[in-house]
This record gives sequence, C-alpha cells and structure tokens, in this order.
Amino acid sequence: MEIENRLDGNAAGGILQAIFPFDMTLAQATCTGCGITTIIGTLAVYMHKMGTIVRCPSCDHALIRVALVKDHYWLDMRGVRVLQIASPGI
Repeated sequence: MEIENRLDGNAAGGILQAIFPFDMTLAQATCTGCGITTIIGTLAVYMHKMGTIVRCPSCDHALIRVALVKDHYWLDMRGVRVLQIASPGI
C-alpha cells in the first residue's frame, strides 16, 4: 500500500455518511484481525477511483471497503468484528 495515499478515518466520513444516518467517524470498530477497538475517525483510509478502504492502524487489516458503482453502494464490513455506535441521546 502506498503511504502517500494514506489519510485518517475522517476522510471516509463523506461516503459513510451517504450510507449511514449518523456520523460513522465517531463509531468504534473492533478489528477481526488483531482485536483492537478504535474510533473510525482515527483509522487509516485509502481512497482510490475504485473505492475507499478503511484499514486497522495496528495490523493493516481491511475493516471496511466501500465502492460506488452505477448509483449503488457496495459495502464490505467483514473486517469489523463489532461496531459500537453511541445512542443519539447520550
């Protein structure tokens, strides 16, 4: 993976906001690779013409992959063991 393409997790906020009705950068994701739990806004993000990949900063495992193809979002979250989302009232 080329280091110059690496951004922080906030860079994925726009595409994730198009899919989820809340701020995904504040959600916590647990990596299936190493088990670390981290706020999505702090994860490593790689954005390409083919899509966006959110990776674990600890083990570099792909947590989330998103692509927009012909007005459809393709979302792969198999790298996330658990997604913790704060209740809006808290």
